[in-house]
Amino acid sequence: MSLYLFALLIGVVAGLRALTAPAAAAWGAHLGLIPLQGTPLAWLGGSIATWVFTALAVLELVADQLPKTPSRKVPVQFGTRIASGAFCGAAIGMLGGAWIGGAIAGAIGAVIGTLGGADVRARLAKAFGKDLPAALIEDVVAVGGAALIVLATK
Repeated sequence: MSLYLFALLIGVVAGLRALTAPAAAAWGAHLGLIPLQGTPLAWLGGSIATWVFTALAVLELVADQLPKTPSRKVPVQFGTRIASGAFCGAAIGMLGGAWIGGAIAGAIGAVIGTLGGADVRARLAKAFGKDLPAALIEDVVAVGGAALIVLATK
């Protein structure tokens, strides 16, 4: 049961920041917290994948602050977040041989994270009178949450 919860939660992270979740999963696999050796996702724990996903996640955190960044709810952005959540959920699901269930839970989590994250961020931005503090809070929640989820899978 907790395996599906972790898959759902990493999907929520993907809904908040599409590339933070795969970066966290890659680091988890790289550090042996998410053992993927002998699975089709073994490459995720390699140095190249870990650093590429990390670089992309950092770029996403920066790009999210730009005024011309499209809404997370437009089809391409939304679809990317769902795919990211499903991918990371599948990686976590591999721990118990339940990659399909993990992928489904991750995709559901991504929908929750995308829609819920947009709503909470809009409310925070309204309360602060500007978007930047809300965006930074969301960044901290996404990165911190991803780290906690990966650490908890061990």
